[in-house]
Amino acid sequence: MTNKFKYLVGVSLRKKIKTKWFAIINILLVVIIVGLANIDTIIESFGGDFSTPAEIIVKDETGEVFDLFVSNFEQAQTYLSDPESLKMIESNKEKEKLVEEIDNNKTIIVYIKQDSDNYISAEIISNSYVDNVLYQIISSAINTSKYTIAMEKSNIDIAELAHINAPVTINRTILDESKSEQEETMNFFMGIVFPIFILPFFMLIVFLVQMIGGEINEEKTTRSMEIIISNVSPKTHFMSKIVASNLFVFIQASILLVAGFLGLTVRKYTAASTFSLGADFDIKQIWEMLVSSGMASRLIYIIPITILMMILSFLAYSLLAGILASMTTSIEDFQQVQTPIILICVAGYYLSMLAPTFEGSIFIKIISYIPFMSALISPPLLLLGQIGILDVTISIVILISAIYIMLKYGIRIYKVGILNYSTTRLWSKMFKAARG
Repeated sequence: MTNKFKYLVGVSLRKKIKTKWFAIINILLVVIIVGLANIDTIIESFGGDFSTPAEIIVKDETGEVFDLFVSNFEQAQTYLSDPESLKMIESNKEKEKLVEEIDNNKTIIVYIKQDSDNYISAEIISNSYVDNVLYQIISSAINTSKYTIAMEKSNIDIAELAHINAPVTINRTILDESKSEQEETMNFFMGIVFPIFILPFFMLIVFLVQMIGGEINEEKTTRSMEIIISNVSPKTHFMSKIVASNLFVFIQASILLVAGFLGLTVRKYTAASTFSLGADFDIKQIWEMLVSSGMASRLIYIIPITILMMILSFLAYSLLAGILASMTTSIEDFQQVQTPIILICVAGYYLSMLAPTFEGSIFIKIISYIPFMSALISPPLLLLGQIGILDVTISIVILISAIYIMLKYGIRIYKVGILNYSTTRLWSKMFKAARG
């Protein structure tokens, strides 16, 4: 029986892997992932440019705005992805001459002049579009400069003016001594980042469910199932499908990991310009935030727990998919039956994204115990400190219990359903088979 089991697993794996489509799709997948990781370099090679403009030329006809403008701009430019690449230059040339000299997309002219009604007016001139963040910073610096000049001309004391223009000092006080300001920031940040890492797991679950259902229904519709079951027991056939499908998913996951690592490696050794969500979005800075917030120490046990729960969830989803597929008679029927499974998975994924907003909620704690959603929700809640190790242990125990129940009663249903080609009284047959 062991040899037959190994043979069925091998046949099922070879059927999935030794195909032209598997090779073609995974080659395309690697190319796409590497391409997405280096999208800015690719766009730049075809004429695109993500880099910050090299210089801002200021033509100040008032003779009193330039220094204020530079000072205000420097205070705000931390929001830029690469502030050090900018050059601020004051020019005495005529506006028309400066406009004539613009021959690239790296130069911005800021033309400032007197305005009898509003103290000053300004014009921003460029050869092409200006990055929205940079444009807002320039506008803010001009408006702040105007405000300062207006205050000075209103004969307000210089010391008082300095106090007015000084930024407000805001102290953050959290009464709960177990909480920290850094952790508060990371709660919001990790609530966004963690689901991004869960996304491949979510996609693989969907792929696993569809793959098992498709393969079982293919064997049923071609009547090859009758030949297989005449040589091996339904239990052996069922378990071979589960093992082969999960092995294939792990192989696919490994390919995704290699593709991601390859994409980051290529990015590291290419002269890509800075393209990020902002200056603060940096892996080193993220790690420093994790360390300062105390979350880095949690990752030591959260990562193994997450991997364990993912493996158990793959097994649970594949068992459920196999049981339901055995009772359907066509791929179309299975697509309808699998809809609730996919909806549960989708709900778990979106709830993991909203995890930071559920702090203290009994609802999200209860949801984290549900077997088919726990692997998506429990790890981010544990990372954010909203649940503890005991809660995760309960989730794992419930998940293992669900797997045991599906193994015990699912095989009974599988035995009846695998050779069933009728859709009449389908659910009554399933319950009758489960009762034994």
